[in-house]
Amino acid sequence: MKKTRLSLSLTFVFVLMIIFVALVFSVSRFFDDESSSGLSNILDRGDKIGVIPIEGTISTADQTLKNLRKFMKRSSIRAIVLRINSPGGTVAPAQEIYREIEKIRRKKPVVSSIETVGASAAYYIASSTDRIVCSKGSITGSIGVIMILPDVHKVIEKIGVNVNVIKAGAFKDIGSVIRAPDDKEKDILQNFASEVHEQFISDVIHGRNGKIDEDKLRSIADGQFFTGQKAKELGLVDSIGNFYDAIKIAANMGGIKGEPEIEYPKKKWNSYLDLFMDSASRSALKVIESAASAKDSMPILQ
Repeated sequence: MKKTRLSLSLTFVFVLMIIFVALVFSVSRFFDDESSSGLSNILDRGDKIGVIPIEGTISTADQTLKNLRKFMKRSSIRAIVLRINSPGGTVAPAQEIYREIEKIRRKKPVVSSIETVGASAAYYIASSTDRIVCSKGSITGSIGVIMILPDVHKVIEKIGVNVNVIKAGAFKDIGSVIRAPDDKEKDILQNFASEVHEQFISDVIHGRNGKIDEDKLRSIADGQFFTGQKAKELGLVDSIGNFYDAIKIAANMGGIKGEPEIEYPKKKWNSYLDLFMDSASRSALKVIESAASAKDSMPILQ
């Protein structure tokens, strides 16, 4: 009898899992499809602020670009806030995000809220937004470019390892760790870093749109970082405040009256599935434990 109850309980949980997974999958596919954005806008009501986190080292732009485009298309999203907590990263992803924000600003305001740190590539992104808000002790700035090239050729020579390099193109192995760069290669690498640095400075000047003098910016664009308070004095940021101050600024710029609703990007389908499977497995475990507990409480005849 007890085994029958346990089997029925497990079967019931399993059936519920299948139904729920099928339902979530169908709804997710329907609303994640960009072609259904028109219907989503009809169903989606209210004045909202879309919040997009930018955290950790910036090595790719894909997810941030996707989130930006989704919020741009949503009519209920009246403004976007980037919640930044990043020391920087690689330049190309920052430039991709910068360009996308430029497009969005023609339709909706975008505000940056820097938490602990928003420096280097993270500041690159922030500079493209309408307003930058941070705390007095936030770390920002660091407008510069760095390339780190390890040189282990002396270690290789010491242990007696020979490395043969076959190449077509004089500079194909530029930056190789198995030998020191010559003067010509150092010049090439320096020119590359200087070119990217100039791109960084030019985009900050364009993004800040007259909020900082070009000569002043160039004088501090040497890689040094600043507190939020100092950055405001220099014109690198606009306001001192916390996350909700940035939300209020974005709401005012987006024409929202009263307290806005905050919305974060929805999780990916596989994250929902993982979350559900974890929850379902715990539910099944509770059913088993409950049945086992009931069995243990029954008198046992030996």
